[in-house]
Amino acid sequence: MAFAFLRRICFLISVAAAIAVPATAMAQQSRDPETIRIEQIVRNYLLANPELLVEVMQKLEQRQKAQKKQDLIGAIKSNRKALFASTDDYIVNPMGRIPVVEFFDYQCGYCKKFHPTLAQLLKADKSVRVVFKEFPILGDVSVIASRAALAAKIQGKYLVFHNALMSLRRRLTESLIFQVAKDVGLDVARLKKDMDSREVLAVIQLNRALATELGIRGTPSIVVGQQMAPGAVSYEQLLALVEHARDNCTVC
Repeated sequence: MAFAFLRRICFLISVAAAIAVPATAMAQQSRDPETIRIEQIVRNYLLANPELLVEVMQKLEQRQKAQKKQDLIGAIKSNRKALFASTDDYIVNPMGRIPVVEFFDYQCGYCKKFHPTLAQLLKADKSVRVVFKEFPILGDVSVIASRAALAAKIQGKYLVFHNALMSLRRRLTESLIFQVAKDVGLDVARLKKDMDSREVLAVIQLNRALATELGIRGTPSIVVGQQMAPGAVSYEQLLALVEHARDNCTVC
């Protein structure tokens, strides 16, 4: 891959050098002697100064990172309401100024690891608004768990059910999901009916579409203001994201 990239750079540089050839020469065949001579000069120069290729690669990476950051900010702005204020999601402290959005899966070990970190933040900072985005990507059981959680929201018991599932250290099964629902006081018969509703299924579809817009492919994925962090970030990292949003967020 690196060799192909270097060949591409050499080609682009040779093309740029060819621009300096007079128009009469450019009108000739692309492989005329003058073009070949210029390409050989460029090739010899790069071979004699290979550090230039490293500099070019670093510059390209910087530009790509900057462009990716701008693309993400644009995607967040375009999807602000769906991301930060959708009534379909469960939101803790909806009046909080700083949005922290988590895309998660109930079978994701890293999501379970991040769960206490998020709880710690909620306890420490009352200006934070946490949005839970059901994003089941780890199989059918994950989808069942998300549907059940959204149905639990209808009964006003989303958070207690969510916390119970996230606290499990056993392999999740369909029967275990309904046992947890019963243990936290949910009407399981009603839960099963509600989780098959079009409204519940639509929420998962919308969250998947939103994740695609933001380039999210794994869990947990955390969006704080205009920044996104993949994986189970530490409490210190999460605090840094919140403080950055507090000082810089214009789309919250």
